[in-house]
Amino acid sequence: MSICEAVLSHAKQLKIDECEAYLVKRKILTVRITDSEIAEIKQNQEETLALRMINEKKIFSTKTNDFDNINGTVEEAFKSSSFMKPKDYWKSLPQQTPYTSLKNLYDKKLDEISGSNASDIAQTMINSASIQNKVTISGSLNVVSEEIEIANSNELHRFDKATYLAGTINANADIDTSVSGIGHESARTLDGFPAESVGQQAAEMCINSLNPQKCDQGTYTIIVEPYSMGELLAFVFSSNFNLKTYSEKRSCFSDKIGKQIAVQNFSLIDDPHASQGIGSKPFDDEGIPTQPRPLIDSGIFANTFSDSFYAFKEGTESSGNASRPGSPMGRAAEPIPFPSPHNLRVLGNGMSKNEIIKDTKKGILIGRLWYTYAVNPIRGDFSCTARSGIRIIENGEIKSPGKPVRIVHNLLLLLQNISAIGNDVKNVLQWNSLPSITPSVRIEDIGVVPIN
Repeated sequence: MSICEAVLSHAKQLKIDECEAYLVKRKILTVRITDSEIAEIKQNQEETLALRMINEKKIFSTKTNDFDNINGTVEEAFKSSSFMKPKDYWKSLPQQTPYTSLKNLYDKKLDEISGSNASDIAQTMINSASIQNKVTISGSLNVVSEEIEIANSNELHRFDKATYLAGTINANADIDTSVSGIGHESARTLDGFPAESVGQQAAEMCINSLNPQKCDQGTYTIIVEPYSMGELLAFVFSSNFNLKTYSEKRSCFSDKIGKQIAVQNFSLIDDPHASQGIGSKPFDDEGIPTQPRPLIDSGIFANTFSDSFYAFKEGTESSGNASRPGSPMGRAAEPIPFPSPHNLRVLGNGMSKNEIIKDTKKGILIGRLWYTYAVNPIRGDFSCTARSGIRIIENGEIKSPGKPVRIVHNLLLLLQNISAIGNDVKNVLQWNSLPSITPSVRIEDIGVVPIN
């Protein structure tokens, strides 16, 4: 009998109406890079059990790694239920149903990778960023492998094994420490991870940002490269499609389901089946099968996403978006899941970035955004700062690097002013954020203010 099955058995003896056991075994290997060399290799293993129980529609939870006292843990959590208020809208934990098996989400080579082999990958990242000692390099490589078991008292029992790999390089110019570049790649398999690309991206952005010119205050056409677009998707777009946010009238799209909110050639989906996607998974963290879900379909606001709890609260069913995210990637043994997209994926017409630049008269190309946040989420207002990877475009050509600028804009206006979608699709994983899959996107009529 597994730990999860033992928990369910004891909960049944205590006559608890429903019980969910969520067991996570994780291995995390981190290589840290400082001053252009490997500074630390750290390995960590953890095994934790999360429990969510429902009795008389009261929801209570706990987690533990003391597997010798599982029964006591269940009993203590059960005692706490007397302080809970019932959630009358709660229906039930999910049943066992078929799901689609997915490829390229687990790699035995990554699962068994040694610190030495991970160090070799990190060194490749460093070497590809080195340009005749013109840059100082920092960054990290993270490898995560995990085994997941979900079981509940409605006879659902799921198992999953997954691996994740992500590398980031920051390159700072030695002759001007205010100039920097970033490179990032992420994948689910070792063969899918282009280590050399990480350093090359960082060095290219850094060197191409030297001797920047001031961007005049005004209105520009902005070309947002994938790393920056990923930041907007994670910190500006995503929450507006959350059923909880939408139902509470805190989404700038509230009451707009079925209505045109973007240009016709823009589509956004939540894609949990994307090959190599950091957020891809065959079932969500309640065990409900996942499916690609259109959020914006040819400009039309098509759907929200939700887990079971908030779906039941609104009288509907889960979209398979229950999440228990772990750091730096993967899943964690959190007792209570919350709704989240898996991979926000931009679809479009696929122009090359060079074609987009040639078709731009007065613009700014932005490689990296910082400090991106919603100023007024209900209205859709947001703010962000471009501090590196800025290129000034005039009459279809890159004129010079640009100095930092601040952008304060509105998501609804942004969506109505998308004028081109690139074909340079890339997996993007911002720090402590949501994964996305996106190409470059061009947006018209955005006001910028120079910072210095």
